[in-house]
Amino acid sequence: MSDATLNSVTQDPDDFAVQVADQIKTFIVAVSEVSKAREPEEAVPVLLLQVSQLLLAGGRLGAYEDILPDERYEPDLGPEPDADGLRERFAALLEPIDVYSEVFDPYEPRKPPVPHRISDDLADLVTDLGHGLAHYEADRTAEAMWWWQFSYFSNWGSTASAALRALQSLIAHIRLNQPLQELDGLDTDQDPGDGDLAEEAGRVMAEEIAGPLGLRPVT
Repeated sequence: MSDATLNSVTQDPDDFAVQVADQIKTFIVAVSEVSKAREPEEAVPVLLLQVSQLLLAGGRLGAYEDILPDERYEPDLGPEPDADGLRERFAALLEPIDVYSEVFDPYEPRKPPVPHRISDDLADLVTDLGHGLAHYEADRTAEAMWWWQFSYFSNWGSTASAALRALQSLIAHIRLNQPLQELDGLDTDQDPGDGDLAEEAGRVMAEEIAGPLGLRPVT
């Protein structure tokens, strides 16, 4: 029976929870290691793979009916781990390509694209997923699964989807020998209007990033 046809997590919950937890742990460990890379070519392809696999776990969570925790109130986990170091390492590593534009809600009309950073996305993902992992490692499996499912819908699912789109678009631009729009002048602290992205974006040739990524440069 496929995951999408299961009516609730009570059907074979152990295997499902173990598989989801393994994918999430793999993502957290891999992303933490990738943040220590010296060059973008060591990071971007691995990030593309890891975010894609993470979204598979999210899709499986989304296909289930609502998962309910065992307790009404979430147990206190203590201080949240600090992801600022991870964020800063990725910001430095991905500096030429960190900022990208994204539409927050594709079903909300007339909303302009807003700036995002891949480094922020990855740090937020590790924080969200690590919160659930703390429950899982404390043998509160239902609490962990509830948190991962809830936060998939409310936060990390859209964050991972946006980051994946940016990573896929980056590599596609280079592989297809298409120039990239530079977003260095656009920062995530700004509140851009409809025309700001076009006005602030400069031209940067794909070979500037194709070289570090080890991909085919523009000819």
